[in-house]
Amino acid sequence: MSIIVTGGAGFIGSHAVDALVRMGFSIKVIDNFSSGRMENLSHHLGNPRVTISRLDLKDGDLSRELRGATAVLHFAANPEVRVSTTNPDIHFRENVVATFNLLEAMRISDVGELVFASSSSVYGEPPEIPVPENAPIRPVSVYGASKASGENLIHAYSKLYGIRAVAMRYANVAGPRLRHGVVPDLMLKLAKNPRQLEILGDGTQVRSYIYVEDAVEATILAWQRSKSSFEAFNVGSEDWVTVNDIARLIIKELGLTGVGLTYKPVMHGVGWPGDVKKIALSIDKLKSIGFKPRHNSVESLELTIRALRSELGVNPQAS
Repeated sequence: MSIIVTGGAGFIGSHAVDALVRMGFSIKVIDNFSSGRMENLSHHLGNPRVTISRLDLKDGDLSRELRGATAVLHFAANPEVRVSTTNPDIHFRENVVATFNLLEAMRISDVGELVFASSSSVYGEPPEIPVPENAPIRPVSVYGASKASGENLIHAYSKLYGIRAVAMRYANVAGPRLRHGVVPDLMLKLAKNPRQLEILGDGTQVRSYIYVEDAVEATILAWQRSKSSFEAFNVGSEDWVTVNDIARLIIKELGLTGVGLTYKPVMHGVGWPGDVKKIALSIDKLKSIGFKPRHNSVESLELTIRALRSELGVNPQAS
């Protein structure tokens, strides 16, 4: 089977490529390398079962690129939630327009299966956690709205054109190659100043973390076992932590002491407009098809911090 992975040079996408190659699939990666990095795929260079195309999903007809493919795993998107506050058009073009162009190419090329990287941000500010899949879709950021729009477009195409699709609503995914979000942000801040750490928000924001290998396993399992024309799955662990917990874990893993914490909250204690104070997901639906995460939130964060310390060259004790 030949599989297309859009955004395959990015964080989750490159780990998905790794897993699919181990399973024996032939892979075509499509990435514009705006945030994806070739080093994430360097270990596949020279593998005849992996081809890499530098293409932008926003540009032109993609149908030729998809011919002969069995399925598309669609990770291509702009992942920076904060960008949507100041430049909302970026998320409209890179998340909504790109998804529409991909769906049209799938329709023309008769590619019948799609896995969509959605987000817990589609739920906005839920009244309570953990949030099930049947909770209202009420995003509070343009990023969340762009993911909800993608899901709605995909649902329509699944009904109109027979594309079988699954939407994976990821919680915070962590692991090697991560380059955006609170973990690398705090680590790089400590690399510059190991005595003082600025935290966006009041530190009490609640988040659930899932290790990237667990997230990819859940994604492939949902793709293989879902029988509906369209189905959405929450992807996360079964616990959660605060941003203060994350900061303390990073400080501990870096071997620092006496670090002063300062806070930069906006609105109701969040880090930026469009951020949410509390989000964690119910994964009962995913568990019902046989998935169980191997790592909880703290374990996922510890593994990530250790990997990123090497990848980012963070050694604040030497500063």
